[in-house]
Amino acid sequence: MSIRAQIVIVATGVTLTVVTAWLLDLPGDDTVALLGLAGGGALAAAVVGALVLRSMRTATLRAQGVAVALVSVFGTGLGVVLAAYAMFVSSHDLGALLVVLMASSTAAVVMAVRFGSRISTASRDLEDLTRRLGDGDLIMVGDIPVAHELHRVAEELHAASERLDEARRKERAMESARRELIAWVSHDLRTPLAGIRAMVEALEDGVVDHPDDIARYHATMRGETDRLAMLVDDLFELSRIEAGALDLRFEEVTLGDIVAEAVAGAMPVATAKGVVLTGSTNGDEPSLRVAPAELTRVVRNLLDNAIRHTPAGSEIEVRCGVDGTKAVVAVADGCGGIPDDDLGRVFDLAFRGDEARGSANGGGGLGLAIAQGLVGAHNGTIRVENDGPGCCFTVELPASP
Repeated sequence: MSIRAQIVIVATGVTLTVVTAWLLDLPGDDTVALLGLAGGGALAAAVVGALVLRSMRTATLRAQGVAVALVSVFGTGLGVVLAAYAMFVSSHDLGALLVVLMASSTAAVVMAVRFGSRISTASRDLEDLTRRLGDGDLIMVGDIPVAHELHRVAEELHAASERLDEARRKERAMESARRELIAWVSHDLRTPLAGIRAMVEALEDGVVDHPDDIARYHATMRGETDRLAMLVDDLFELSRIEAGALDLRFEEVTLGDIVAEAVAGAMPVATAKGVVLTGSTNGDEPSLRVAPAELTRVVRNLLDNAIRHTPAGSEIEVRCGVDGTKAVVAVADGCGGIPDDDLGRVFDLAFRGDEARGSANGGGGLGLAIAQGLVGAHNGTIRVENDGPGCCFTVELPASP
């Protein structure tokens, strides 16, 4: 308790005492004398109480509560006895007064013991909650019939337990994703490396000597090398995203320019596969404060994913525009849709679903995870849903005012 609060309490007590004496029509001299005696007794009790509590600061709350009750009764009794002697109360009346004080003090001590017991029980409950929190258990706070402050402590422990439990779930999910990523990457690295090694050995041993075959082997080796380089680049980009080490250089650009550049880069791949790639704009092209290279990569990753899983003769449509205060890019493909069980996992590391999404289609399972990380770095959102003959990936970014 602060000094100011103690001064307010003392001033209030003195004021109430004076008002009571005035209402009872006590003489001024008697009022001053009683105030002096009572104040002296209270001061003595306060000094004794402070010393007792100081010596008992490591004792149990129950013992401290009993000490407070006894000191309070002692202060009251001392003031009353001094006042009784000053007012020349008879010995019989004084004895009766002392009996009443003893009975009152007994009741006060009993109440203090009960209150201390409740505090001790609540303290043990909080201790148990804290121990369970340290053990990693999810804390469920029960009813603790004590002071509001202890309820608040229990509620904070419960909230901390929920946050820790959520963090542990995320950590387990990330660890599972890392293991899956390592398994997929190990497979994707071993397969082209084994092919390159076999072709190099064939060339070294002279098994292949026809110029056309040698040229074909060299072209295949170059393709496998490019594939490995792309996988390493994806891993490097993903590690920067997860470490929060992206060096984004923001510029003011239009969304149409970003989409046009990504579509131009993906057009040869789509044409080679026989996929029709179209685009449309909904309203004005919004202005964005973004990192152009990274956002272009997001759209390109979505287009590459769509081309990879869309059969020849089907169409991929890229739509961009404004929805309220957000700039929107949507890539709708003709992949046939994604199973409902997989919709929530398409942005997970190395997730490729069925065999159609495997490495045979040229995917390392990292493009969508990278897209999600880059969109998040722009304070945007990305989602996927089944739409028509395939699925639609939608990116929403805050548009510049």
